[in-house]
Parts: sequence; C-alpha cells; structure tokens
Amino acid sequence: MVKTPPDRIIVLIPTLNEARHIEAVLTQLLPQDAVAGQARVIVADGGSTDGTQGIVDGLATRFPNLELRHNPKRTQAHAMNMLLAPEFEAYDIAIRCDAHAAYPSDFISRLCAELDRQPDIASIVIPMDAVAEGNCFRRGLAFVADSKLGAGGSPHRGGVKSGYVEHGHHAAFRLDAFRAIGGYDTSFIANEDAEFDRRLIASRRKIWLDASIRIGYFPRDSLHGLWRQYYKYGVGRARNCMKHGDMPAPRQMIPVVHVLLLALSLLILPFSLLGLIWPVFYLLLLSGVAILMAQKHQALCGLVALPALAAMHTSWGIGFLVGLAQARKAGR
Repeated sequence: MVKTPPDRIIVLIPTLNEARHIEAVLTQLLPQDAVAGQARVIVADGGSTDGTQGIVDGLATRFPNLELRHNPKRTQAHAMNMLLAPEFEAYDIAIRCDAHAAYPSDFISRLCAELDRQPDIASIVIPMDAVAEGNCFRRGLAFVADSKLGAGGSPHRGGVKSGYVEHGHHAAFRLDAFRAIGGYDTSFIANEDAEFDRRLIASRRKIWLDASIRIGYFPRDSLHGLWRQYYKYGVGRARNCMKHGDMPAPRQMIPVVHVLLLALSLLILPFSLLGLIWPVFYLLLLSGVAILMAQKHQALCGLVALPALAAMHTSWGIGFLVGLAQARKAGR
C-alpha cells in the first residue's frame, strides 16, 4: 500500500457565520492528528460577519498550515470548486469538513489511510449522528432526525454498515476524479453533493461508505430554520432528478404524497368530513412518535418530534414540487 504524503493532502472547510463552532472544529481536527498537522488546511469563508474570520486568523498563528480564503460566491459548491484551480494540481486527496459538526481527533488520517487502502474507490462518505445538545428544540429534533421517519432510512444518517453506496455525506475525494467530472455543479444551493455523486457513479467510479468513521452534527435550533433547510433539500432533489432524468426513490416520494394528500384534504373538507382522514391520521402518527420519544429519553423535549417531523416532511414535499415546476419552466 502506497501512503499519500501529507503535503499532497488538502483539507477544505467552507464557512459562513460559524463563529460559535469554527474554533472547536479546528481544534478537534488539527492538534492531535499527524496528517492534519502537515496537510494544507483552508477555511473558505463566504463573507462571515459574526467574527468567524478573526477566529480563523487567530488560530493560524497557532497552526501554520491553516489559512483563510475568501469565497466571494458564498456557497459550499463554490468553495469546494476552488480545488479545480491550477494551484491545487499537485494535491492528490481532498478532505471536506463542515464548520458545524463534531469530529474525532484522527478523522483526517483515517480517511486518507482508507483511500490509500482501497485504490479502486474515488470517494469516501461517512455517517452523521445527530447531537442532542443545545436548546430544547434541537435536542428533541436530534432524537428523531436520524430515524426512518426523519431521514427516511438514509445509510449516512445514523447507519452502521460500511459498503459501496450511491450517495452519502462527503468526506474525502481523490482529486483526479473530482477534477475529471468538473467538481460540484455550482448552480445547486442544496443537494449539490448528491448531484456530484450521481455524476461520479455515472463515470463508473466507486463511493465507499465507511461506517467506522463518524461525525456528530448539530441539527437546526428553530422550526423556521428547519423548514428552510428541508425546503431547500426538496428543491435540490427535484432539480437533481430533472437534470439527470431520474425517478426519486420511494422513500423520497413519501413527503410529496403527504403534501398532495394535505392539499386534497383541504379541497374536500368544505364539502365532506372525509377531508379530515389524512390530517387526523398524520397528526395521531406524529403524536404517538413524540410521546414515545419523550418516554424513551425521559425528556419533555421529545415532544418536539411532532412539529419537527411535520416541518421536515411538509417543507421537503413542497420544495420538491416547487423544484419540479422551476425546472420545467427553465427547460422551456
């Protein structure tokens, strides 16, 4: 097995207003990892106004291999596509980290070792585990975020089995493969990772989910933020399907069917009580889940499951339908 030298490894962390988390992320990744301490580490900031840039500049005096770059286009896709620039042609492996997550201290070295161990894979994706800390809403959301009702059974959301997959949470790339397919599609503001994976698989390259390398992620701490997040996910998934001519997975159609049933119920309700069937069933289902979460975790915050799941399902379904309409209109 040929070991990739640290000076041919680059770590990229897109940020935008992450003053609450960026110091913790960098001090988790850099001090105790021999590879991370020698690799090039770039924080690509999209114009933070909360002090993120000052924190990174301060840490750069402690970690000489850390640098701050400005990302004028702001999005994660534009940040990652910095790697397509000629100045990065000498690098072989890229590690993508989020500024809003919790990392094991050996995260970077383990990813690089796994890529070196499996020369036939182009990318490593990893599972994320919701962290139940913070305000009551975030804790309650964390109880259900990775469940089948929450994430729909996605293998990278709390999954425990390693293997080849078609999509997952991005962690490590071979840069020759990243360059070959042109990086991320920067027209996507959400679901850009799934769209990238779709092209990577189409190019006959392999993606490996390593369930032994895990990170914690912090769910949204408000209903409004959760709604916006999942609405964008729905729009992005629709655009992805339209771009590549794919049918969404059955689990992804459930929120869409839910929204259509709600709309049908509203149309029927003025004329018949049959319009109550789906809303009442759905409310009872989520109420039961919320009560179970409160009992399981011995916390009233578990009741957050009801509004949180309702927001996730409904906003994703609406977003998907809006995304379809937008994509169809743009294609005319």
